Amino acid sequence: MNIRRTAVIALLAIVPSVSAFAADEPGQKHSPFDDLAWQPGPLSFTLGSRAKIELPEKTAALSESESNKFLKLTGNLPTSGLNIVTNGAWWATFEFDDAGYVKDDEKIDADALLQQLKDSDGPSNEERKKAGFPALITDGWYVPPHYDPATKRLEWGLRIHSVDDNRPVINYTVRVLGRSGYERVVLVSSPETLDQDVAQFKKVLTGFDFNAGEKYSEFKQGDRVAQFGLAALVAGGAAAVATKTGFWKVLLGALAAGWKLVAAAAVALLAGIAKLFKRKS
Repeated sequence: MNIRRTAVIALLAIVPSVSAFAADEPGQKHSPFDDLAWQPGPLSFTLGSRAKIELPEKTAALSESESNKFLKLTGNLPTSGLNIVTNGAWWATFEFDDAGYVKDDEKIDADALLQQLKDSDGPSNEERKKAGFPALITDGWYVPPHYDPATKRLEWGLRIHSVDDNRPVINYTVRVLGRSGYERVVLVSSPETLDQDVAQFKKVLTGFDFNAGEKYSEFKQGDRVAQFGLAALVAGGAAAVATKTGFWKVLLGALAAGWKLVAAAAVALLAGIAKLFKRKS
């Protein structure tokens, strides 16, 4: 069995001038987010080699290299093949996993999945410790996992907190199923504004689509089929299979880097991003 996680090279759209994002207004404190090469909407932004997203006004995206700078600024581990999208009030990550065609006929046991996530805190945090980041603790569901067969989207909201900050943070997660794998999408928000942020985020997500030939409906006999179903997407995708097949040590680093993203302090830093859009408007 070949279980692996392939980095997807981000193919970027034309980079617009970032001067509107880079200059500080008189009296404003300079933010390290100002130095990132933001690509503002409206824009057709390419996500890896299999998908794109039509960004509306008052949103912006970052290339893979700039996204990794963003992740470091927010206390997260850099991840290959990942892009950041934000509207100034929230931010989200987009990343493709070429695990193969995931069958969507599996029932989901939310209680059992939550226990699996809590059990994985230990090994995941060992990797964060090596990278100098504080541990993250799983608290519970904000929104239990649910699947929409019409949109091919699996969604759930997870409450977590950092050991050095007890304020809760919500990772609202979407898995969009495609022909050869799935898009990992994680919304980072706070409990106080989550409902509003999810509504805005879903409007932006309507602009996401797989390229021709990569859509779930275009599956053909002979295509590679994933060795797991919907439940494993919540519990960690291929890594959930690896725990049962002896590949855990190989995939531990990838799991810790990619599937549970944000430290509690990250949401507070959004204030630095929000002013970028105020200067743009």
